[in-house]
Amino acid sequence: MNIWPGLDAFPHDIGKTVVTIGVFDGVHRGHQKLICRAVEKAHELGLPCVMITFDPHPLAVIRPQAMPPLLGNVNQRARRANELGVDHIVALQFDRELSSLEPEDFFVHVLQEKINAAAVLVGENFTFGHRAAGTTATLKELGEKHNVEVEVVDLLTEHGERICSTMIREALSKGDIKKANWALGRPFTVRSLVVRGAGRGGAELGYPTANMYFGPEVAIPADGVYAGFFTVLGEAPSTAPIKGTMEPGVRYLTAVSVGSNPTFGDDRRSVESFVLDEHADLYGRYCRVEFIDFIRGMEKFDSVDELLVAMGRDVEKAREILANTEKPVEHLKEINP
Repeated sequence: MNIWPGLDAFPHDIGKTVVTIGVFDGVHRGHQKLICRAVEKAHELGLPCVMITFDPHPLAVIRPQAMPPLLGNVNQRARRANELGVDHIVALQFDRELSSLEPEDFFVHVLQEKINAAAVLVGENFTFGHRAAGTTATLKELGEKHNVEVEVVDLLTEHGERICSTMIREALSKGDIKKANWALGRPFTVRSLVVRGAGRGGAELGYPTANMYFGPEVAIPADGVYAGFFTVLGEAPSTAPIKGTMEPGVRYLTAVSVGSNPTFGDDRRSVESFVLDEHADLYGRYCRVEFIDFIRGMEKFDSVDELLVAMGRDVEKAREILANTEKPVEHLKEINP
């Protein structure tokens, strides 16, 4: 699979294509339904399947104050799309010039001239063009006018709920990991470099943690303690052998603390993973944390002794949860966040 950074980078000698277009933030089960149908259509026509996504998110340009935290970046979307059979990813740079195109200009310039679409598949809530004036009805009309097949795929609704990125963000904000994972079709995951924290976990408490810090632009679960899996990705910037008992690519049981450290007065928001039964120097390595279940909310303890008792309970609860959890199927090679 190829990732093309914009329309000008996309090769024009590929010939006709089948295209699906959207933000695809999180590539949840609703997105997967659309992408799989596009891949199926591409196979039917004997053409390559192209997924167009946006970078940055359109709201970051049009209404930055309404920009939601993202469930994943372009590389993570690409990895999921690759697993589903997409041949090419175009990361379309969304800017004021693109946002000002009228629907037909967008259709002709992007889908016809640049991507050479024979067929376009979108979700039923897809909009495009200046001020989102183009709807799926507009798209069908333009398809008929320009001899491009257009197929609108129904949104995925289960148990009375429409599966969408907004619903997943809301579930994460409440610590409802099981609901988020159900909608995603896999464990919610974060990836980042492990960096040095305050250093209290191992030195003072006996619970050394791998610390990751995220800004408000990245969606992470509500403050609290979770059970999950921890994996060292084994990629740059550090690919040297790990000092310790851990190996790249192996999933390890972990208890994860999300949030600040109110007991110690630390207001920075972090994801801190205590890997059960293992030890290693992970500073400067890309790692992945998969969230499986919620254990408890964040608390401020009156003493370190109370905190240690609670952490001991958290570890045993995590062990109990994960003992009854089937490890997810190994993904394809990770792409750096």
